[in-house]
This record gives sequence, structure tokens and C-alpha cells, in this order.
Amino acid sequence: MPFVHVQDVVKSTEFYERFGFEVRNTYELHGRRIWCWLERNQARLMLAETEEPVPAKQQFALFYLYVHDLDDLHDRLTGAGLEPGPIDPGPPRREFSIDDPDGYNLMVTDAEALVPPDQQP
Repeated sequence: MPFVHVQDVVKSTEFYERFGFEVRNTYELHGRRIWCWLERNQARLMLAETEEPVPAKQQFALFYLYVHDLDDLHDRLTGAGLEPGPIDPGPPRREFSIDDPDGYNLMVTDAEALVPPDQQP
């Protein structure tokens, strides 16, 4: 399970909720959320506030998310004022990238591209 340090747990939680993650547990200190466990199906993610943030690029984390309606998610993120990159038409797969509020890079890939053409519905 990825465990990443973020500057604002609430802001990062809201970002990941746009991908369908749901809050499963939180911890607050002095009325401020400093830790959160998020989950979507079998994917899990922990976020923790850090006093001295380590730049995301130095933490060597890259997240891959597989979605069933890549175009719809791209449109929703754009409509929410976020800045996803353009959809790469592939091959090998259709995908786009987006950075979370702390600079972690997410590659968002079309899950349908994982199914061999002869097995697609």
C-alpha cells in the first residue's frame, strides 16, 4: 500500500476522491486531519501530513490507475479545474497523466486496453 507524505491531507483527499477513492479512516490532531486511509476496490492509499515535505520527485513514486471510461474521467477532471495532460492514443495503451497537489504523478490508463481484443465485450 503506498504511503505518501503530503502538505495538506484534506486537499489531497479531495483530489483522490475525484478518482473514486473513499475515505476509510482518518486521524486528527488538534482538530486538523493529519492522516487518511483511502480505498477503491483493491486499491489502497495512505496520506500523511509532513512538517518538512519531501519533493514528490525525490520520493520516486509513480501511481498507475486503470479506469473504464478514460474520456469521461478526463472531461470531469478538466471540468473541475484540474489540468490533466492530453490523452495519448497509444499504442500500447490510451492514457494521460496528471499531478496531484503535491506533485506526485498519476498515469491514468484505459482499463479496456488491458483486455485482449478477442476477449473484449
